[in-house]
Amino acid sequence: MNNRESDKLGFWSIVFLAINAIIGSGIFLTPGSVVQQAGSKALIAYFIAAIFAAILAVTFAAAAKYVTKSGAAYAYSKAAFGDKIGFYMGVLRYFSASVAWGVMAVGVVRSTISIFGGNSEDFGTVTIGFIVLMALITIINLFGQRVVKWVMNLATIGKLAALILIIVAGVVLLISTGASSHLNEVDQITQNGQKIVPTLTTTSFVMAIVSAFYAFTGFESVASGSEDMKDPEKNLPRAIPLAILVIALVYIGVVAVAMVLDPKALMTTKQVVAVAAIFKNEILRDVILVGALVSMFGINVGSSFNAPRILEAMARENQMSKALTKRTKNNFPIRTFFISVVLAILIPMAFQYNMVNLITLSAMVRFLGFIVVPLAVIRFYRGKGIDKENILDADKNVLTDIVMPVLSIALVVFLLIEYDWKTQFVIINTQGQFVGINWYAIAMMIFGFIILPLLMSWISRLERKN
Repeated sequence: MNNRESDKLGFWSIVFLAINAIIGSGIFLTPGSVVQQAGSKALIAYFIAAIFAAILAVTFAAAAKYVTKSGAAYAYSKAAFGDKIGFYMGVLRYFSASVAWGVMAVGVVRSTISIFGGNSEDFGTVTIGFIVLMALITIINLFGQRVVKWVMNLATIGKLAALILIIVAGVVLLISTGASSHLNEVDQITQNGQKIVPTLTTTSFVMAIVSAFYAFTGFESVASGSEDMKDPEKNLPRAIPLAILVIALVYIGVVAVAMVLDPKALMTTKQVVAVAAIFKNEILRDVILVGALVSMFGINVGSSFNAPRILEAMARENQMSKALTKRTKNNFPIRTFFISVVLAILIPMAFQYNMVNLITLSAMVRFLGFIVVPLAVIRFYRGKGIDKENILDADKNVLTDIVMPVLSIALVVFLLIEYDWKTQFVIINTQGQFVGINWYAIAMMIFGFIILPLLMSWISRLERKN
């Protein structure tokens, strides 16, 4: 076996990559918001979100058995619907992946600054930390895929250890203190004389599910570097669903422990890592904080693996400059990597590191992919598609290739209809009053969905003419 083949990600490394891509800052920082929205029904919200994610994950895994080229949603869209739709989806996915990487980096930097007592809102401090982090990730990637694989696997083990510690320590505390479960009382907890959890409605419960669902996103990017994986047509369809199952069990366990142990602290804490607030022991809290940082650093490394390979996949298909396919002797896609680094740094900086605005675009692009890819799988099953040479004659399965994609489309349309888009494009104060239009969010949507695809299309045409 040559060195290139031995460097490729095997089955368990793909599982770790998927876990790394999905478990990020969300489970450490945001479960309080889900509990605030759904109250005692928060665990149900996470369970439903896990089912949604599993259905979508199975659909993406089904696509991976028909098209094993790198690029994930881009490769599937191009094979099913042709160059134009493929190009547009590729640009959007690449932009979204780069922005998402930037968002993860901001999360690591701000969390680190806060943990060490600095001002995480200071633009200059965050910028310095941001550049240092990106430099460190660049050095890791320059050493090649073997080092990237080692760091991702280590980070995945570290974050899972921290999350399992939360569950085990929480259960031990519950048993030792004789505390009993009163999950229904979560709805009655008050702060300053007012109930924290509002009266549950269909809309608020759906919003809680959507919030919980975001904690499971990331599986769709796992296949972006499939050409650097061993037997992707066999390993991806098995690895992604397994990763979702592991993550669902961990998420539900962590949230359950937090809700029983100290739900008020979870919902009201000012700490950066919200779940650490449920523990009074400082040593235990510090271990969890370190685990959170390891988790967020790991997902940054995972993003640095996935994002550049989307653009590289487009170059391999002659839809971008062939110069972008250049790799170092360590098999590192150096040019697409540094373009991704520039996007991941400049876009968050341009928006003053406002994570809400940045996440909005990334989320919307993901939802578009969650509709296009299931439609592609259905076409593959029916023996249709544009790129016949690269559509494999895979084993067809009605459940994974028809039923799951149809369910995926129905679920995504439902989430898009029920999602509260108004809050993304307007500014509302703490009293719930309208303050103004969020022009940053609107400008970014126009840039991501219209300007960037047009710009990259123009550059691609110039390249072909020359």
